[in-house]
Amino acid sequence: MEKIIHQSVGIDISKDSFTCCICKKAEHMSLSFTQVCEFKNDKTGHNQLVRWVRKQTEKKVEIVYVMEATGVYYEPLAHHLHKLKQHLHVALPSKMKHYFKSLNVKTKTDLNDARVIAQFGAERKLYSWQPPSPVPLSLRDLTRMYEQLQVQKTACTNMLHSKMHSYEVNAFVLKSNKSIISSIERQLVKCEQQIRKLVASESWLTEKVKKLSTIKGVGFMTVVIVVSETLGFDQFNNVKQVTSYAGYDVVERQSGSSIKGKSRISKKGNSHLRRALHFPALVAARYNSQLKNTYNRIHNKNPHKMVGFVALQRKLLTLMFTLWKNDTEYIENYEQLKKVAPCNQEATQDSNTITSLNSIEV
Repeated sequence: MEKIIHQSVGIDISKDSFTCCICKKAEHMSLSFTQVCEFKNDKTGHNQLVRWVRKQTEKKVEIVYVMEATGVYYEPLAHHLHKLKQHLHVALPSKMKHYFKSLNVKTKTDLNDARVIAQFGAERKLYSWQPPSPVPLSLRDLTRMYEQLQVQKTACTNMLHSKMHSYEVNAFVLKSNKSIISSIERQLVKCEQQIRKLVASESWLTEKVKKLSTIKGVGFMTVVIVVSETLGFDQFNNVKQVTSYAGYDVVERQSGSSIKGKSRISKKGNSHLRRALHFPALVAARYNSQLKNTYNRIHNKNPHKMVGFVALQRKLLTLMFTLWKNDTEYIENYEQLKKVAPCNQEATQDSNTITSLNSIEV
């Protein structure tokens, strides 16, 4: 019997239940699978899963649990396994989708998905999942509620506008619509107060938000939404990861001489970030001198205005990421100061050299 060197538990999770399969990798790279089992997605099912895995696996061989980030349904099990100090990896759905395609898997069932996810965990070296910090997570709940209230207010306002310009509309309809809008506005005020209260309760968060708000065109709510949706940029190490997460990564479609498609952003990312950065990009294109030059340069090459505005959205996001990581404020004329700095440094070095020569002569 071959020696087992790696073990992976693949979990395909849904709202009420989840299916599991264990994949064992031998030293000669052969794979073996256990039967697929189903458990309820509650505390009892989570404990049954851990006991089942202990019976089916080798005790002295590493075990990694792998699941997809399926909405919010994976969170209870993920937190349960993390509390038990198990090696857990939460994979992005897009990454799993490409892995399925690489294996030419065409059948889509819970049983088959659990086997493929287990194989993915056995073949790849995966980092451990870490639960997000409670403050950014709570902030994200508040900002998303604020965003939903804004959407509802806009819908009700448009409805009221159409009714007011219609012929002989029932008075109750108008009164009810106005009452709903007033109620939403009150909830918006309360929600914003809770957001500001939460930010003010953490001194480090208050300082960070204040520094990011120094960017011209970016307001308090925009900063808070970006920070909450990225969970304080905790899981990001570089700009490419941030832009890809927000869906600002560029997709090109060119091949040979016949296929010359237009380049565009993928939009396969966090739509809340893109929505929050839309209006700040419009403001920055007018009032932020550095970003205004960037917009004009892009607009001169491409007549479509939205291309330049989307580029500014990406620029704002990467700028906020850089300021957050470096813990610094925004300097509008940073590039010009950067060019002047070497000259001043050379002049200082020359004056120091002259002073030292004069001292030698004396």
